Amino acid sequence: MSDKIAQWAAQVQRLDAGRSFLPPEQPLDMPAQDFDVRPQPTVRGDASVHWTTRAALFAGVILLIIGFARELYLVLSFVQITPVQIVFLILSTLAFGWIALGSLSAVVGLMPLFAGERPDTLELPDVSEPLYSRVALLFPVYHEDCARIAGTIEAMAQDLASLGRAKNFDVFILSDSRSLEAGLEEERVFSQLAERLQGIIPVYYRRRLQNTAKKAGNIADWIKRFGGGYESFVVLDADSVMSGETLVRLAIAMQNRPYTGLIQTVPKLIGGCTIFQRLQQFAGGVYGPAVAAGLAAWHGPQGNYWGHNAIIRTVAFASAAGLPELPGKPPFGGHIQSHDFVEAALLQRAGWEVHMAPSLEGSYEGAPPALPELVARDRRWAQGNLQHLAIVGKRGLTMMARVHLAMGACAYLVSAVWAASLAVGLVLALQGTHVIPTYFLDSKTLFPIWPTIDPGAAFRLFLATMVVVMIPKGIGLILELRRAADSGEISAAPRITAGVLVETLLSMLLAPILMVTQTTAVAQIFAGIDSGWKPQKRDETKMPFTTALYFHGWHMLLGLALAAVTYLVSWELMAWMSPVLLGLSLSVFLSWWTARPAGRLLSRCLAIREDLSPPHILASARACAAAWAAQTSDGTRKDVVISPVSDAEVSGPPSPGWGRDGAKEFAEEIAHAHR
Repeated sequence: MSDKIAQWAAQVQRLDAGRSFLPPEQPLDMPAQDFDVRPQPTVRGDASVHWTTRAALFAGVILLIIGFARELYLVLSFVQITPVQIVFLILSTLAFGWIALGSLSAVVGLMPLFAGERPDTLELPDVSEPLYSRVALLFPVYHEDCARIAGTIEAMAQDLASLGRAKNFDVFILSDSRSLEAGLEEERVFSQLAERLQGIIPVYYRRRLQNTAKKAGNIADWIKRFGGGYESFVVLDADSVMSGETLVRLAIAMQNRPYTGLIQTVPKLIGGCTIFQRLQQFAGGVYGPAVAAGLAAWHGPQGNYWGHNAIIRTVAFASAAGLPELPGKPPFGGHIQSHDFVEAALLQRAGWEVHMAPSLEGSYEGAPPALPELVARDRRWAQGNLQHLAIVGKRGLTMMARVHLAMGACAYLVSAVWAASLAVGLVLALQGTHVIPTYFLDSKTLFPIWPTIDPGAAFRLFLATMVVVMIPKGIGLILELRRAADSGEISAAPRITAGVLVETLLSMLLAPILMVTQTTAVAQIFAGIDSGWKPQKRDETKMPFTTALYFHGWHMLLGLALAAVTYLVSWELMAWMSPVLLGLSLSVFLSWWTARPAGRLLSRCLAIREDLSPPHILASARACAAAWAAQTSDGTRKDVVISPVSDAEVSGPPSPGWGRDGAKEFAEEIAHAHR
């Protein structure tokens, strides 16, 4: 132990000069914004709004809601509607309205895609256009796999160098990792990375003393210290990959549009090995394009920000998007958790355009390997999105910004609404079984009124609801089959159709589990329970069955209890709730099974284009990451083939470096370990 402490002490002593391994600081002020003061827009970007598209979308949603509510009212009010039935009507209509909005948004996206048009909200330039600006690539990390990040950066650097554009980019790895061991490993790997890429692209590394405000604070710290040296920056997650062409086209678009504050790409989910990851990738790859195109169509230049795989104008972000602390304690007060939605709202408030580029290929990210990992991430997002309820009514926000914030909160509240509607529906069924009906009303009648629900009307309502629910999947299938036909892949049609059927079945079974976990999260948040901040598991977990049993045991018991209750009421009720009952009762098995590696048949069935024909940047990133992971014990890295770079393509500082702050913190950690 004493030898290890001595090594740590020597390391800390050497790190006293850590700042000298970072580039010269070029500070940029980033004041916290005041939500209570109506700001004067600093720029006048494109304020055109797509009122026609928005009006058509919301008119369609309202008509569907009215039709659903009317039909459900007729089904329920066979004699006279009761208070419990009114509650059920309201809850069911709210849940249906949310589904209708998503489905009609996909319909809006189908039209430009089917016509072969690009659904982007701005014109994206060609990669060959000149680029003069300096762009920083920011990788915020928090206890991540260093080999994966080093491999990604190396692959992206090679890709930029092959285009002759690496001279316009610098890389910053911004660590918020807490443990000394994690910091030392990052330092070892990223210092070797900087040395390896010397002469190609500068690579810098720093670790914060305190991870104040989490990821948002990490980015803000970089802006305040180094933002003055860069016209724009790209935020990437630890599992993000972006091609050189995509980065260059984004940088040129930002350079050419002086009023654009942010351009958000639509990253594709890739690289998954487990069944759960394959399901997410297939859904995103097949249904996602229409949904994204629909969002772009009615968002226009007042879009949203998803926190990564986006390029941001540094001056705009620094001047307009500084996040204040909200009054009160977490989970509703304190630092803003889901910062990205709020930052987009603040950019719009100051007059900056926020664009979306769904057609831009070359933007990728990973997916959680198992259901528990998704639930853990979902819990943080739920807290952050519900926190937006305290912001949505603030002064000066655009109408679209309020819509984004409200929709983010509704994404989690609707699960609680769905759960409540099921509970009320169960109460209604129990009432129908055990309460003696009234055959004669107060008014005089010659014949009794039989309280019988019209089965035909109920069935029609069910079918209509299922059609609306399945619209995005149907649109995705149509577009994917058309793409396969256009590219001559006629034989792919059975595989794609089978993939949609498999994904639909499994998503129906998994949906009730997510409904329960999100409803629990909403209840915990309103009870004042904070989610905390834990490192994410991004790789295959091979989850033991006991772990699944521990995590989902109460979901399974809930499903079995509901199955018993519905069986005692009626077979019809049990059949109506069968998707929910099956999903919850099989939750342990489903979670354990979907966390396993996908076999050959499922992998083929749920394959997306990037699985069948991996883009060069993805293959390169995997190869580089594998090489970094295969380092020998003495730190020697096994080589990978690097594309040759001409002298004309090499520029930038002759000795790109890395650095880290925090010598005092490490000394305290050593003292703690010694005690």
